[in-house]
Amino acid sequence: MARQSISAGQGPVGVTPAPVGLDDSGTRLWESVADGFELDVHEQLLLLQACRTADLLDRLALEASRGRLTVRNAKGEEVTNPVITEHRQQSLVLARLLASLRMPSGEEDERPQRRGAVRGSYGVRRVA
Repeated sequence: MARQSISAGQGPVGVTPAPVGLDDSGTRLWESVADGFELDVHEQLLLLQACRTADLLDRLALEASRGRLTVRNAKGEEVTNPVITEHRQQSLVLARLLASLRMPSGEEDERPQRRGAVRGSYGVRRVA
């Protein structure tokens, strides 16, 4: 299978090895993307952050499995364990990082994912 470029530009030739310091999930994610695509530098940086996030999710899941779903806060109220809350937040981060890579969805002839640049009132406004 020929390697393809995620972006319009041509990335570096050859497979980019997984960066040092990644754990199992991060390494598997890196290899699954970098072995199939030529990545520009900005794409490599996004992928690296996604890999680190995947590794962090594993550590958070392990920590959550050791503890309780709820804990008592400083006021004595029972609240969701902060590890679970952080896991949810990091899951969203991972999804956004992977979406920002705009990888093809699996069909050979399909274009990469398209994302709108701005949404409604959050767009860039001119200063008068």
